[in-house]
Amino acid sequence: MGKVAPVAFRVNPNVDAKTHKYISTGKSENKFGVDFEVIDAAYERAAQLSNIKLRGLQMHIGSQLTSLQPFLEAVEKVTPLAIRLKSAYGIEFFSIGGGVGIVYDPALESGKPEWWAAQDEEHKPLTIEQYAEGVMPVLKESGLKILLEPGRYIVGNAGVLLTRCLYEKKGTAKTFRIVDAGMNDLIRPALYEGHHDIAPLKEPAQGGGTTSVDVVGPVCETGDFFCENRDLPDFEPGEAIALLSAGAYGFVMASNYNSRGLPVEILVEGNQHRIIRPRQTMDDILASEMAAL
Repeated sequence: MGKVAPVAFRVNPNVDAKTHKYISTGKSENKFGVDFEVIDAAYERAAQLSNIKLRGLQMHIGSQLTSLQPFLEAVEKVTPLAIRLKSAYGIEFFSIGGGVGIVYDPALESGKPEWWAAQDEEHKPLTIEQYAEGVMPVLKESGLKILLEPGRYIVGNAGVLLTRCLYEKKGTAKTFRIVDAGMNDLIRPALYEGHHDIAPLKEPAQGGGTTSVDVVGPVCETGDFFCENRDLPDFEPGEAIALLSAGAYGFVMASNYNSRGLPVEILVEGNQHRIIRPRQTMDDILASEMAAL
């Protein structure tokens, strides 16, 4: 086509992010990126191609990291590589990926400054200030434009999934509360046992107790649950609950599994709200299927 493509390789720095194995991306056994040992050769080869313009370098070691050390280890290892590539090929940027975690438990309490002040320094979740203070001295040495992707940190705790309790099922071993949302709407608990705080919309009575329950969906999978054996404020069939921290990996990972329509998305700003994505109907789901000839 006679065009020149701007290119940045993703390097795998072989750094353990110490996060869930399903969202670890920066170790040599993960499928992502070019091995650190051969990345120089990859750039050397690309530089010989007339329709390739080397523009940058990228890395990402994993998601939901709540300590600084893995980030610092990665930038200390990869920044000298970025400096070499800048000198050899004139790359312009270094993308350090994302992965800064949010507080899923407790989500509501962590919105208050006093909660952070009460945390033990050794176990306090990573703040964006600590992250910047840790990596900036190293990154400044590169003289490159630095890109980063703090998506979950921005929107994770800004979104909730609202669902309504349909039934209560009391068994000999457990009490189940069946809700109208399912694993197709929010897959994190089923996929990697992700925690989401659950809050009834109706404020519990003063001094009301808690009940140990499994909150589950109606999908025909044992993995279709939002929590197991969790002590929650009592809520009854017909009442609505909020599954918190659903803003980052909720709707974007949702599906039509079991022919279930995707939920409506509502943007709330102050005391105003508006629909930003309509509820999906069965007609919408079937629209893409071709009629048999």
